[in-house]
Amino acid sequence: MDLLEEYRRATFTFESGDPLGAARMLEPIVEAEPHNAAVRQLLARAYFNSAQLAGAEKQLRTLIERDPSDHYAHHVLGRTLERAGRFSEALPHLRLAAAMKRHDDYEDALRRVETWVGKNGGRTSYAAE
Repeated sequence: MDLLEEYRRATFTFESGDPLGAARMLEPIVEAEPHNAAVRQLLARAYFNSAQLAGAEKQLRTLIERDPSDHYAHHVLGRTLERAGRFSEALPHLRLAAAMKRHDDYEDALRRVETWVGKNGGRTSYAAE
């Protein structure tokens, strides 16, 4: 298997609006190249965009474990946890991302989660309801 060509095909598939198809293509590449951060990041995004939140979380936590200064991985992990209704777990990652890099998307996500927590009496997840 030509991993570079497969990665290019998976990237095209993802960018064409088929994150599920891209994830299927990326899984064997990550298995063959487990330390390739770019492939793992694209797989995490494909999982996120296809609502496979557990898969996205696993890939993002691996990226952060290997590089704690990866602001983008912290942001996407925060968004993944937010989407799963796990606000208390999302906040630290969103705060870190916003502190590491000024970016409108990072600040918007952080404000949104902080506002949700504030409006819900400190409850930090849907499970608390």
